Amino acid sequence: LGHRVALITLNDPRHLNAMALPLAAAFNRVLDQLLADPSPYGCVVVTGAGRAFSAGGDLTWLRDRALDSPSRNSVIMRNFYNLFLRVRTLPLPVIAAVNGAAIGAGLCFAMACDIRAVAADARLGFTFVGLGLHPGMGATHMVASIAGYETAYRLLLTGELVDGSQARELRLVTAVEKDGAAAVGRAIEMAKRIAAQAPVAVRACVRSLRQKQDAGLEQALWREADAQSYGYSTRDCLEGIEAVEGKRRPIFTQYEQYDLAPKVKSAL
Repeated sequence: LGHRVALITLNDPRHLNAMALPLAAAFNRVLDQLLADPSPYGCVVVTGAGRAFSAGGDLTWLRDRALDSPSRNSVIMRNFYNLFLRVRTLPLPVIAAVNGAAIGAGLCFAMACDIRAVAADARLGFTFVGLGLHPGMGATHMVASIAGYETAYRLLLTGELVDGSQARELRLVTAVEKDGAAAVGRAIEMAKRIAAQAPVAVRACVRSLRQKQDAGLEQALWREADAQSYGYSTRDCLEGIEAVEGKRRPIFTQYEQYDLAPKVKSAL
């Protein structure tokens, strides 16, 4: 792009840039190049190709998790988070230009970036509970850190979808533009302004802010990975996946009984 700004595009528009392993591999190849020599750049912008930023997880891959063991799934999920959260290892500030829908893990990835500009008509949501799953990829940590606990409870427990203007009201994003192209333009504008500042000072400031924000993140990621790993084995998770595939509302039936203390008959 010039002006010491790098633009990364999640480029699988046919699948709405779903967070599948091939997309993760391509994204990490770009990260490897930037990490090998970030000196030409002062800021990074990430966006999605086509009409979505990222539609979230790959349903086929999620089904495969239901066939695996909880102990393996916990490690698999934690490693999967890293494929995208590794963006936080860049020594440069990262701006997410949310040009369209950002759902589930796709929105978690946007929240892992340092700044977010979003299209007004973009649909954003942490829809994990509607799939019968605990939120993952740092959602429980990053949403509370950025927007506060009440917003985190509301969005993570309801799976509610919000538009760009609502996302700004909830403090999830910093800028709202009329459409996806304008959101990318705004992100690039901010990136150019950042890249024009003193490089040493900018990178040091990024380190300071992330160190504060990341306190407790590793613990949260393992908690999420463990919770998701046993969620995959539930009937409700399979129902949630099938409902999305069938474009219908899920019917959850797996209610839990917590009165598990053994009943002891009195000898008197």
